[in-house]
Amino acid sequence: MTPFVSPSRAWLLFGLLCVAGVFNAMDRPIIAILKPDMSADFGWTDADFGRLAAVTQFAAALSFLLTGWLVDRLGVRRAMIVGVSAWSLAALLHGWARTGSQVVAARIGLGATEAVQTPLTIKTVATLFAPNRRSLAIGIGTALASAGTISMPFFIPPMAAAFGWRGALAFAGLAGFIVLALWLLAARGVRFDAADEDARSETPAATEIWPIRRILAQRATWAILGAKALSDATWWLLNFWLPDFYRREFDLTTTQLAIPLAIAFAGSALGALAAGSISTRLLERGVPVDRVRKGMLIVSALVVLPVPVVLALDSFWPVAVMMGVVLAGHQGFSLTLFSIITDVFPRAAIGRVTALGAFCGNIGGMAIVWITGVTLTAGIGYMPLFSFAAVSYLLAFAWLRLLLPRIVRAAE
Repeated sequence: MTPFVSPSRAWLLFGLLCVAGVFNAMDRPIIAILKPDMSADFGWTDADFGRLAAVTQFAAALSFLLTGWLVDRLGVRRAMIVGVSAWSLAALLHGWARTGSQVVAARIGLGATEAVQTPLTIKTVATLFAPNRRSLAIGIGTALASAGTISMPFFIPPMAAAFGWRGALAFAGLAGFIVLALWLLAARGVRFDAADEDARSETPAATEIWPIRRILAQRATWAILGAKALSDATWWLLNFWLPDFYRREFDLTTTQLAIPLAIAFAGSALGALAAGSISTRLLERGVPVDRVRKGMLIVSALVVLPVPVVLALDSFWPVAVMMGVVLAGHQGFSLTLFSIITDVFPRAAIGRVTALGAFCGNIGGMAIVWITGVTLTAGIGYMPLFSFAAVSYLLAFAWLRLLLPRIVRAAE
């Protein structure tokens, strides 16, 4: 593929998209951090909080059935404008929520609109970067998102103290509009459709619009969907409930959560960077894509396997470090799944396949956050939940290996 934009411009555009994604995704950890304040306002129990998380997840999951098609149809520029504007507006609406039902409505709106982010990110990676460098780009993007999440426990509690939890949530919307304006300035003169013109002249199949029935007829599609449903469940379990786990096990206050959550998401960032850079280095040295992808999946799955051990540890710091390792394993696995999508599908289908995978991941997440609330309310504790988390990635790898025995790039 002939480069249609300079590498520096490509990284700038992608970096701004990732920053916008930070403000898109920050509502989930903010909700987890501010759970005591919101529960005090509305009298919510753990089960109520689990249902709120599940409703948000369900709205996002349903929207993924549309957003992939939307991104493939609109292209990078227009999808960026529509997506960032929609989710930023939804975040701003939290500032006017005064009742529990209004909060639920705002969460549904945010879940529905933020679903543009994942297919837009992967579509942008496939448009701006050569195949061997896509893992690195996804890894850097994930690390930027994790860096944003790391900072939240430090500035969200003071912001909530000054402006309330509504102000903290509305901040994400305002910041999203600012980043969109910067991205549009950086994208002036860039013709994103030039990438498709080059691809069409070299490999016509790369820009052929696949109907959804053709996408669903591919074994590779179902390999991705099953793997995402199993592996993303653990991510959403920790994303929503890790602050609660620390409160229960170590009696931490909201302010004291900052450091352990920072450690966890620092592990997430390092895992993404390591997986992305190692994958790119191996591919550029000529290692077959099948060996690189499957090797990264199995290593990442084994990293997560010891997670139930945290329940047997009495010391706080080893638990915090282990949670960081677990999230590193998740990001290595997730990054590789997204990279496989860019490997085996033509660019014109990437948005929809990514969105379908995210849909299944969100369905898995919706189930686990709801089950967690019910389980904790019943006094059962975290052991069955962490036991499932331990094996979920190995099950996901086995499923993908069964349906996709050999990973071959679409262009090959």
